[in-house]
Amino acid sequence: MAARAFPPNENYTGLNAPVRIEAEIRDLTVEGEIPAAIRGAFFRAVPDPAHPPMLGEDDNVLSGDGMVSKFTIEGGQVDYASRYVRTQRFEAERKARRSLFGKYRNPFTDDPSVAGVDRTVANTTPVWHAGRLYMTKEDGRAYRIDPETLETIGRWDWNGALKSETMTAHCRVDPETNEMFAFGYEAGGLASRQVSYFIIGPDGELQSEQWFEAPYCGMMHDFVVTETMAIFPVFPTIADLDRIKAGGAHWVHEQEQPAWIGVMPRYGKVEEMVWIEAPNGIHAYHFANAFDDNGLIQMDVCLSDTNAFPFIRAVSTDNRPQWEVKSALVRWTINPATGTLESRDVGPPGDLPMIERKDHGRPYGHVWYVGFDPRQGPPIVAGPVGVACNTLLRVEPGNGRVEALGFGPDKAVNEPVHVPSPDPGHGGWLLAVVDRATPDGRFESALWVIEANDIAKGPIAKVPVPVPLRPQVHGWWVPAEELPA
Repeated sequence: MAARAFPPNENYTGLNAPVRIEAEIRDLTVEGEIPAAIRGAFFRAVPDPAHPPMLGEDDNVLSGDGMVSKFTIEGGQVDYASRYVRTQRFEAERKARRSLFGKYRNPFTDDPSVAGVDRTVANTTPVWHAGRLYMTKEDGRAYRIDPETLETIGRWDWNGALKSETMTAHCRVDPETNEMFAFGYEAGGLASRQVSYFIIGPDGELQSEQWFEAPYCGMMHDFVVTETMAIFPVFPTIADLDRIKAGGAHWVHEQEQPAWIGVMPRYGKVEEMVWIEAPNGIHAYHFANAFDDNGLIQMDVCLSDTNAFPFIRAVSTDNRPQWEVKSALVRWTINPATGTLESRDVGPPGDLPMIERKDHGRPYGHVWYVGFDPRQGPPIVAGPVGVACNTLLRVEPGNGRVEALGFGPDKAVNEPVHVPSPDPGHGGWLLAVVDRATPDGRFESALWVIEANDIAKGPIAKVPVPVPLRPQVHGWWVPAEELPA
């Protein structure tokens, strides 16, 4: 049977066009000069569907098979490599030479031949901890990856110690203790309210795992820890098992429902959890940071007044067009003792926040994230939101100072990673992949190197990549001294 074509819609055209290339390219051309202090690997998670969707056009970008890519930088030279994550799902479809899985996160729409096969595509975040590289997506367990070859080692549950069926793509690693804090929602199965909270010790072994119930089965994409507390926001993008069994959407955003914030001591018991009610209908995918403040918690949130993903709003009660969604970088001041929440805007709209590694869970001065400035020109269609970002922002939440680097109408910038400098007086560098639309309708991509505390002056080096790239979800920087010899 001849291979089917990918649908000609926004999920599979333009910058979202499937690439499906596993590559290894040494000694890429460097325009400018990469500082000698930048030594290590920039890992990226990229959804890239290996096969056209089983149900025609009924799919979205987030279902793309996980592709892990790596820029290795040493001595001013750059190598590039990319490989698919060999998940159970990928291997089953590779053998069949076609897609076997149906709607996004709905196993009741799958081909009967893959009943019981792990559905995760491990396409969201590369996570580095204790010498191990994981590829993660919140609907399943992580997959371990060889950081040198990018070969898939296998599905990972800490040698049977982890009981949760899922693991977040947004773990938090304490910069002083080197413990990794993580959670999994729907831990007990599809659409369950059970959430697992677990801690991985600095030796890479499971230290503790506790379960609690959320107010409803809502989306919990990210969380934060301070030096003393763990904070679990739950937003009213809600899963319903009966709807899923009937072939419906996994997620429906319920605008009239409140969000909730669970707060507990980070080394405490889940029985100590305090639930604080938040405004109706709000939603956030990512949090910049949180820190303790004399009994309060200061938490910075890329907050919207509804779910930002059009494919979720399309089946929900609030199906506004993208340009009507209101958002900002917001500081939440949480008082666990009184169960109260105060909110104020501290930065312009945007998402995918990045802070310095040393600042996680501590008071901090600045955050970088990407946004869309309509003054830069019409958007490039890309990613699950449908609009690529064309602006890089450096924001100081404490005083509202904003610095911006605009990329113009023909470019899209992906989430950056921060590389620290050995010079304490230097702010380090940002690495980000920038995609450029060419006049003939194709896209070219390059790795940009930017002074982290002077982003407005633009890149100090560019590294063109001679193969097409698909939009990244998240990335992770690993210093050379942490990589295996």
